[in-house]
Amino acid sequence: MDHLVVVMPAYNEAEGLPEFLAEIDEHLSPLAARLSIVVVDDRSTDDTFEVLRGLEAGLPGLAAIRAEANRGHGPTALAAYRAGLDRSPDLVLHVDGDGQFHGTDLARAVRASLSTSADVVHGVRRGRGDPWFRRVLTFGVGIVVWTAVGRRVPDVNTPLRVYRPGPLADLVEAVPADALVPHVHFSLAEVRRRYAVRYVEVASLPRRGTNATGTMWGVERPPRFPPKRLRRFAVAAAVELWQVSLRPGADR
Repeated sequence: MDHLVVVMPAYNEAEGLPEFLAEIDEHLSPLAARLSIVVVDDRSTDDTFEVLRGLEAGLPGLAAIRAEANRGHGPTALAAYRAGLDRSPDLVLHVDGDGQFHGTDLARAVRASLSTSADVVHGVRRGRGDPWFRRVLTFGVGIVVWTAVGRRVPDVNTPLRVYRPGPLADLVEAVPADALVPHVHFSLAEVRRRYAVRYVEVASLPRRGTNATGTMWGVERPPRFPPKRLRRFAVAAAVELWQVSLRPGADR
């Protein structure tokens, strides 16, 4: 492979990114003549962008992009995908900036793509330590997708994916740039378009850094019940899924 591009949305990940990016470089550099890592910072409130700029000298393939405004994970992931496609890759690997995967598993997913004719490889997470309500939400979305396409899709919203550029460009074009849950739309479209999908089991790790929950849902420690911000997000995502991918006649 000539050019492997890793794309990554990041929000308030200053603590964990140096270790994670070094691990990515260590395990993925041997698989391609050229490795690029494109990180889109979603206007973090910590030093994420400054940390990324400081790492660019030691990681020549790293490119830090700062979003014009905070838009959330979905739009930032789509912006990262578009930036990755602009670099003429042979393969594009997406992973979130919280570093919840082993570098060895990222390499396994890439090798699975290289050794098959798959349009996309999904990393199916095992050993997830999410709160009960996150597991219930994931299970519910999986049932909805199964009903819509007539086939079970393991880990329908996994952030670890390896795409060939042609199918990825079609998927990115098919969803709104501000989509909240682009990977769920992608999973639906991959089945409907009969893409060749390969599934690889990977370990799910705690997020890197000292904050175990991150800052996305506005809580500082693992909550017992769904935070208000997560409840609002779930409702908005359900409406979006219906309008974009689930309503009668939707072909995405």
